[in-house]
Amino acid sequence: MFVLILIGLPVVEVLAFVEVAHAIGWVAALALLLLTSVIGTRVLRAQSRAAIERVTGAVSQRREPAKTAIDGLLGFLGGVLVAIPGFVTDALGLLLLLPPTRRLAARRLSRHYAGRVMRFATTTASFASSGARRRPADVDSTAIEDDLDQLVR
Repeated sequence: MFVLILIGLPVVEVLAFVEVAHAIGWVAALALLLLTSVIGTRVLRAQSRAAIERVTGAVSQRREPAKTAIDGLLGFLGGVLVAIPGFVTDALGLLLLLPPTRRLAARRLSRHYAGRVMRFATTTASFASSGARRRPADVDSTAIEDDLDQLVR
């Protein structure tokens, strides 16, 4: 899947650029592409700062930072996609910068990875030794003082 995206995305980007260039002209398409990349770098900086501030605020207020971190990560990813030259990545990045679509993507990701985490946990639990689970932890340590004269012999 990754190789398909790695090869397919540049092809789709070139085709999109050619179509936009035919519609508005080559110079205007190139200028638009450069303008969105410059705007994307500014959005990227703003999103990264905002994400760090929101996660730090959640931690300092003793709230669960996971949802805030995922939201910030998706906003950061949207900024990265807008900063990458290309009209398709710009469209995907703009979708991730909008709060409703970001919440939808976060919900989809959490559902997808929650199942994977649960499968991983159940798989690894079957490999744990049964003796290790039943043995209580030795919390109280015992120390015996021996007579040093007897130990030196």
